[in-house]
Amino acid sequence: MPLYEYYCSQCETKFELLRSMSRSDDPAACPNGHNGAQRVPSVFSAVSKGAGGETAPIGGDSACSTCTSSSCSTCPLA
Repeated sequence: MPLYEYYCSQCETKFELLRSMSRSDDPAACPNGHNGAQRVPSVFSAVSKGAGGETAPIGGDSACSTCTSSSCSTCPLA
């Protein structure tokens, strides 16, 4: 069963749930008991070591590259 990330706008809590793929977009109850939390894109970081031992991101320069917000202040992932 996949792990999905959700955001509760009432208490501004981010949390994860194991859910079937068929229920992934259904609203969820947050750990604080509020109903209606929405699924958000999962954010992860992948890095690689260069020849000199330095680390570099793989696939982009920013963890925010998948965010659809117009501003970081309104991004639910921040």
